[in-house]
Amino acid sequence: MIKISWEIDNNKPIYIQLLEQVKLKIISGEIPIGSKLDSVRVLAQDAEVNPNTMQKALSELEREGLVFSKRTSGRYVTDDKEKIESMRDEMAKIHINSLKETLKKLGYGQGEIIDLIKQNLEEE
Repeated sequence: MIKISWEIDNNKPIYIQLLEQVKLKIISGEIPIGSKLDSVRVLAQDAEVNPNTMQKALSELEREGLVFSKRTSGRYVTDDKEKIESMRDEMAKIHINSLKETLKKLGYGQGEIIDLIKQNLEEE
């Protein structure tokens, strides 16, 4: 089993935070494809949330196709690499759009945003 560390704040519903954190850990490879997740009860205890809240997040991950249940042995991360890549691209687009909107509010134009990103990538 993979030990998951949780970071919960009060900015949005807890189940959405749990959903996003597990999704990010799967997409980044921190939770490997095909690996078995701990039980809802154990995950909820680790995150210090109600099991029903954790169940809601895991059910959404199942609906999205990132995890699946085996009737008698628990939940597993999908081994569908295309699905994970698609989710990765989708998440990247969301973050890029959020960054773009924030920088536009700061007065940056599209060309300046591109230059700023290039400059920061070169600094790494």
